Amino acid sequence: MSRIRPLLPLLAALALAAGAGGLAAVALGVGTQTPARTVTVNIGERGATGPAGPAGPAGPAGSPGAESCPAGYEFGAVVFSGQGGLTRTATCLAQ
Repeated sequence: MSRIRPLLPLLAALALAAGAGGLAAVALGVGTQTPARTVTVNIGERGATGPAGPAGPAGPAGSPGAESCPAGYEFGAVVFSGQGGLTRTATCLAQ
C-alpha cells in the first residue's frame, strides 16, 4: 500500500484530465456531423511497390474545422475494405 499511495494523486489527475477532454470534445461538437454519404473502396491483393514519383507542389491552405468542406464538396465517409478488414475515415467528397 505504501508504494501505491504516492501514485494516487497522479491517477486522480489523469482521470480528471481525461474527463475534461471528453467534455470539451462534446461541448465543441467535434465529430457530431453525420456523413452525407458513404463510399466503399474494395481493395484487392497487394501488388509490388512501384517507384516513388516526383514531389508535387504544396496545396492551398484549408479552412479550419474538423467538418468544414470547400465549395463543391460534402462531408462523407470512405470505407476501405481490404485484407486487414474495414477501415473507415471521415473526409470531404466531391459532389
